[in-house]
Amino acid sequence: MIKVEIVFALPDTATSLSIEVAEGTTAEQAVLQSGIAEKCPEIDLTNLALGVWNRTVKNHQVLKEGDRIEIYRPLIADPKAARRQRAEKAKEEGRANKVTGGRA
Repeated sequence: MIKVEIVFALPDTATSLSIEVAEGTTAEQAVLQSGIAEKCPEIDLTNLALGVWNRTVKNHQVLKEGDRIEIYRPLIADPKAARRQRAEKAKEEGRANKVTGGRA
């Protein structure tokens, strides 16, 4: 048996569970075994995005002793689109050069 931690965070709260699983357990199996989905109904078990110690992993990643499995939420906005909107706004407000996009 190995000890791992399962973590899920919302903007205002975080849930962390320490569990023991058999060696050879995958990240997805550990999340299902932990019962965190009952405590946090916001978790979509059909589209799990997982990470171990802040690095995304495939759900079939085999865990090691002391791993911290993080359950990621889907992005609210596309980062590239948000950056593009900020740049356009800066051009409109005169804070950026309309041709090069650099500082005015």
